[in-house]
Amino acid sequence: MKTKIGVFGDMKTVHRVRNLAEHYSQMELLPFIYDSITEVADKIERAFMCDMLLFTDYCSYQQASEKIKKKQTLVYVDYDEYTFLSSIIRLKKSFSLNRISIDVPKEIHINELIQDMQMTELQIHAYEYEKNRIIPESEIAFHHLKLYNEGKIDGVLTSKTAVFEYLKAENVPVYQLQLPNKNIIDALEKTQELIDLAEHHSTQLVTGIISVKEGDTISQDQINELTNCLNTFSEETEAMLIPCKNNHFLLVGTKKLLQNLKNHYRDFPLIQEIEGIVASPVNIGFGFGLTPRSSLKHAQQAHAQCNAETHSISYIVNERQETIGPIGIKRDIDTSKLFHALIHKARLNNELSYNFIDFIIERNNEPFSSNDIADFYKVTKRSAERTVNKLLTGDVIRVAGEERPYLKGRPRKLFSLKQ
Repeated sequence: MKTKIGVFGDMKTVHRVRNLAEHYSQMELLPFIYDSITEVADKIERAFMCDMLLFTDYCSYQQASEKIKKKQTLVYVDYDEYTFLSSIIRLKKSFSLNRISIDVPKEIHINELIQDMQMTELQIHAYEYEKNRIIPESEIAFHHLKLYNEGKIDGVLTSKTAVFEYLKAENVPVYQLQLPNKNIIDALEKTQELIDLAEHHSTQLVTGIISVKEGDTISQDQINELTNCLNTFSEETEAMLIPCKNNHFLLVGTKKLLQNLKNHYRDFPLIQEIEGIVASPVNIGFGFGLTPRSSLKHAQQAHAQCNAETHSISYIVNERQETIGPIGIKRDIDTSKLFHALIHKARLNNELSYNFIDFIIERNNEPFSSNDIADFYKVTKRSAERTVNKLLTGDVIRVAGEERPYLKGRPRKLFSLKQ
C-alpha cells in the first residue's frame, strides 16, 4: 500500500515535485494548490486522509505546525545557501541588478556567501528572520518597500509568496526565490526515510486472555479439548498460545489475529466453541498495543470488563484505551433512519446507501476507517475516502478516534454513526 503524501504549494512548484517523485514507488502524491498563504488552513482541513504532508513553502509549514500539533508527519523543502545563491546568480544575469534586498533565515549568512563567491559588486540588504518564529509578512514587505522608496535598492528577492504579491501590487521590481531541484529531491528523500522508518516500527500486537468465569471449574478432559481448540485457532491466526495458571490461556499475535477479530464483530465463533467445550460461560479479553507490555495491559483491562457480566462475553481495549464490544453480539441498527440520512444528508445514491448499510451491519456498528470501507466494497482507497467525506459533510458519521495501522503511516481516523 502506498503512503499518501499531501503536497502544498503553488501550481508550478507542486507540478515539479510530482515530476521529481515519479520513481518513488511507495508514495502517492496528492496536490493541495494555493495562491495565497491564507488558503493553507482550509487546505490542511481537506488533507486529513493523508499520511504525511510535504510543504514547498516554509510559511505554510509553520502554519501547519501550529494547527496540526503532531497529528500528522510534516516535511518541508528546506532553503539553504545553494537555494539563495542560485536565485541571486539567475537574477543578476537576467536583469543586471547590483543592489538587492533579500529576506533570508538567520542561519544563512548571505553577505559572507557573496564575498566568498567574489561577487563584490553586489550590494545585499538582508532582512534576517528566525525560522522557528512566525513573522508578520507585512513587516518584511514594509522593510523592502522602505529601501526601494529611499532609492537604496533596484529590486527585491523574497522567499515568501505574500511578500511577493504585496510588492508586486506596489510596482516594486520583485522576484521570488526559485527552489532548485536538489532541495526538492532532498525533501523527497527525507519523506522516503520516514516511510521506511514507519514500516519497521509500527507493528501492532494483539494479546488475548481466555478463561472460564471466576468460580467455575472444568475437568482435565475439558482442559485438553480446550487446548486443542485454541491450538487450532492460533495456527489459523498465526498467533502464539501460552497456557497459564488457573486454566487461563494467553494468545499473542499480529496482523492475522487482528483481522480475524475485525471479521467477527457480530459473530465470534470462538466463544461458542469454547462454551460448548467447557459447558460454562467464558471471558475473552483482547488488548491492542505497539509493545508487549501495553498490549497485555489492555487485554487485562478488557478481561476485567468481561468479569462484570455473568454470560460469555468478549471485549477489546485498543491502544487508545477505548473499549470495543462486546463482540459476537448483534447490535440493533435503525436501518430505515440510516437509509434516509444517507440519501438526503450524505447525498449517496441507492446502491451506495444499501452497500453502506450492509457494511455497518457486518461490522456490528463498530468504529471503522476508510481502509475498512475500501476492503469491504473492493474499491480504491481514494474512492472510499470520497464516500467518507460525503458522510462527514452530511453529518451522518463523526470522528470517533484513531487506529494505529499495522505497517506504516500515521494513525488512521476512525468513524462511527451519529445516530
